[in-house]
Amino acid sequence: MKKLLRIGIFDSGAGGLTVVKSILEHRFFDEIVYYGDTARVPYGTKDPATITRYALEALEFFKNFDLDLLVTACNSVSAHALPEMRANADFPVYGVIDPGIRALRNSGLDPSARILILGTRATVQSGRYQQGIEAAGYSNIEAVSPSLFVPVVEEGLFEGPVLKSVMEHYFKDIETPDAVILGCTHFPLIADAIRDYFPNAPLMIHSGEAIAEHLQEEGYTPHRVEKSDLKIFASENPDNLKAIAKKWLQQ
Repeated sequence: MKKLLRIGIFDSGAGGLTVVKSILEHRFFDEIVYYGDTARVPYGTKDPATITRYALEALEFFKNFDLDLLVTACNSVSAHALPEMRANADFPVYGVIDPGIRALRNSGLDPSARILILGTRATVQSGRYQQGIEAAGYSNIEAVSPSLFVPVVEEGLFEGPVLKSVMEHYFKDIETPDAVILGCTHFPLIADAIRDYFPNAPLMIHSGEAIAEHLQEEGYTPHRVEKSDLKIFASENPDNLKAIAKKWLQQ
């Protein structure tokens, strides 16, 4: 009998559903267990020690599920807590920052391209994206922390005047980039609106597709299963998270 494969995906709230979407589309795993720490979202405004503590508490939750691997969809966790999570897990733990940098490097963009990183304050201040992108040969880099995007997404506002006003607040002085790194898993939910704001449709790189490509490189087989079974859990108001999942994932 074929061994059932089970992946855990962890995020501070609804944003990690963007990773779930890509994993579902690639059909790597028989079962996906998603946990959103909605009681304490957002993580990106917290200090590194607090982010690490929350991440290790989430890890304890996942130890109940006999996982084959865990993806920390949260960029803030990937920036600050990945070594501690790996040290305390008996299964592989993947972050999303390195796959995103790899996707940029594989894009073929000219080294002079303008790269805009959008991330939480904790992610941007860690410098992980900036250092990795510089190491990949790019030097024209700008990093912005549009913190209000996270509560907007958690409210399910993926378009409309509120989102447009928030984008204008953060983007009005930014020159159109050649590539945008969506360095928070909440941001792909509003990727179309971000792309529409800039006139020349910049390349968008987000964690979901980047981690899917990374898992293929790690030997996981796409289209292995007919359909993955998705289980969704939340630390608070799971019905709201499931409603967002239904809208975003269309299932």
